[in-house]
Amino acid sequence: MQILDRKVAKNQRPFIIAEISGNHMGNFQHAMDLVGAAADAGVDAVKLQTYRADTITLDCDGPDFQINDENSLWHGRRLYDLYDEAHTPWEWHDALFAEAKRLGIMAFSSPFDETAVDLLESLHVPLYKVASFESTFVPLLRKIAVTGKPVIVSCGLASIEDINETYGVLRDAGAKDICLLSCTSSYPAAVADSNLRRIPALAEQFPDCQIGLSDHTIGTTAAIAAVALGATVFEKHLKLAGPDESVDGAFSATPQQMKEYVQVINEGWDALGVVKFGPASEAEKKSEQFRRSIYVSNDIKSGDVFTSDNIKCVRPGFGLHTKYFECVLGQTATQSLTKGTPLQRAMVTGLDD
Repeated sequence: MQILDRKVAKNQRPFIIAEISGNHMGNFQHAMDLVGAAADAGVDAVKLQTYRADTITLDCDGPDFQINDENSLWHGRRLYDLYDEAHTPWEWHDALFAEAKRLGIMAFSSPFDETAVDLLESLHVPLYKVASFESTFVPLLRKIAVTGKPVIVSCGLASIEDINETYGVLRDAGAKDICLLSCTSSYPAAVADSNLRRIPALAEQFPDCQIGLSDHTIGTTAAIAAVALGATVFEKHLKLAGPDESVDGAFSATPQQMKEYVQVINEGWDALGVVKFGPASEAEKKSEQFRRSIYVSNDIKSGDVFTSDNIKCVRPGFGLHTKYFECVLGQTATQSLTKGTPLQRAMVTGLDD
């Protein structure tokens, strides 16, 4: 998967996205500060959400348009009011994208309807993100796909049949580079509900896609495990430090936590290394001396027979390999040897070849 000059693949460092969502709290300077915090944390990209309340729901008071789940962060809110509070004004997008570019990171967005795609196309975004709740919104999928740009899809709530359908719609409409993100659509998500074994399962089912994690958990545990399972893309919500009442603040990382998140992912990826046996580095190679080898344990005269009383397998490893111990027993010494001498082939009759 190619995003501008950035290759996304298993043999490349993971692509990390900071999602600012509605955590700007309706304040443009907060939004700019979040872009700066994302860049400072070392992410590859910052992501917005592009919608207005009237492009995502209806201005209705009926029970269908209320959040009645008592466990929800937004219990008691009207959908329209919540989305109106959380949306990123469209007139901010250009300045936020320009700030990200100035700071050396990519900027893109999740459009929530076709008009949002039109806006983002006018701003020349390098890729698109499809939110979990929009992954079954077929007209939007087609609108995004025809741009020909890379598409990242969160798969929260999605059955394998849903994912297959989403993938098919995108492919049929022209999408070439697709990334699927394992996602648990609860806020915050419990680490135990991450079900990260979906990552290799998705990789097997969709071998031409990149697979990653949209992470709504608290902390870094899920990210570390996802790196080990082959995730190549990560997304995490970002909020400003200090007291924060932003709409997604309860499951978002502070700037310092985002730095740690990026660091953990990169260190985890470094730890994967390559399939290589033997010393991994010059530093490890030096440890070979602490293996056992055959040493003279008591003084030996030339012509004496080697026995378990005058040779032993001990540390360090500068002597003859221990696999020759049985072969050496019963042979004679070609020269006089003092205690502490590392045994060598030439010192043993019949082993000097």
